[in-house]
Amino acid sequence: MTRVVIIGGSGHVGTYLVPRLVEAGFAVVNVARGKREPYSPHAAWARVRTVIADREAEEKAGTFGPRVRDLKPDIVIDMICFTLASAQHLTETLSGSVRQFLHTGTIWVHGPSAVVPTTEMQPRNPFGSYGIQKAAIEAYLLDEARRSGFPATILHPGHIVGPGWSPVNPAGHFNPAAFSTIAQGRELALPNLGMETVHHVHADDVAQIFMKAIANWSTSVGEAFHVVSPAAVTLRGFAEAMAAWFGKAPNLTFLPWPEWKARQTSEEDTEATWSHIAHSPNSSIAKAERLLDYRPRYSSLQAVQESVTWLIGAGLVKTA
Repeated sequence: MTRVVIIGGSGHVGTYLVPRLVEAGFAVVNVARGKREPYSPHAAWARVRTVIADREAEEKAGTFGPRVRDLKPDIVIDMICFTLASAQHLTETLSGSVRQFLHTGTIWVHGPSAVVPTTEMQPRNPFGSYGIQKAAIEAYLLDEARRSGFPATILHPGHIVGPGWSPVNPAGHFNPAAFSTIAQGRELALPNLGMETVHHVHADDVAQIFMKAIANWSTSVGEAFHVVSPAAVTLRGFAEAMAAWFGKAPNLTFLPWPEWKARQTSEEDTEATWSHIAHSPNSSIAKAERLLDYRPRYSSLQAVQESVTWLIGAGLVKTA
């Protein structure tokens, strides 16, 4: 039986990916920092072996890679690698011992959009520590694949959403209060003209493409793929669509960035909005469609609306 070791498998994507792997007949080992439950329960988890490991501490000691290698994986899926040093440690240890290595990247490796929709071939111009590190990891893994045959596949998700957590909202941050504002018909201020974009993807669609990449390993090895919904949305279009979903008329105002920023009371929300509008991602999935038969089930709005339905049930979004 093919053994898959997934590092960080009880997070957003792993909640959907692990059951898919089990149902497909793989033996699954989840390497995690703790015993956190997946976002959605599934009987498949009873057949998953969990190994508790503190990745950061073990990497410093040089033992994390050997720990993963000693689990004798055929396939390794790394959901939580954020630095080049971390990627190098694991790659050097696993080289020559795995059939496929799948790394979870991000569409932020591109930095600001230039030509849209952005393809995987367009130049990298990342900014911010997260995007810069992820771009460095991508470059390293692709180089290792081409120079030494390390079987790396890189999957770049957009803004991952699904039940259990708050999605990027029409104001460009994660505070669910923005959805409450829209649901109650109150005025929502958007930065600039609301024409910047965000590009969501449902966690189950991310899980889908991991399965497609494994099934088409000879095509996917040595390649990077965007993993997003079929189309990005503008902040304005997003807000108007959510208002209609709540049965309300849009009640929007638009402010130049300095004025919008001055109105905010949360530095965390302001920083998140700036990062999202500065990137304004709008990514193509044509390569994944062509080579992996990737067919996302959810549009951006459908994915967000499923998340907001959960937020309403959890009392985090107030409709009245």
